[in-house]
Amino acid sequence: MSIPSANHGVILFGHGSRDPLWHKPIEAVAAQTAALSPDTPVACAYLELSTPDLATAVAGLVERQVRAVRIVPLFLGVGRHAREDLPVLVAQLRQTYPEVTFTLNKAVGEDSRLVQLLAQIAVENL
Repeated sequence: MSIPSANHGVILFGHGSRDPLWHKPIEAVAAQTAALSPDTPVACAYLELSTPDLATAVAGLVERQVRAVRIVPLFLGVGRHAREDLPVLVAQLRQTYPEVTFTLNKAVGEDSRLVQLLAQIAVENL
């Protein structure tokens, strides 16, 4: 694993929910991400029903001198939000912050490593 430079940041992006318990797994991923890469600023952001939204999370990273933001959509499926809504939000951010490089990862559900892990969990203790 390479050590990112201090001007890189990560945003874990989820749908959002009014239920505060819904946020706990995303916050746990954020804590693990920060532990794996302590020099990388990590933030959570949500599409709706929760705060902060993506623009607010990016503004916080930019205030910390982050100039490259990797957005990781924590979606298992690739529905309308991941396919349509999120790319529009990222395009708006690119216009607002032309000095910042934005990288939009595929949804985590498209990663074969996560698919394999979920399958292992499903058959565990059978």
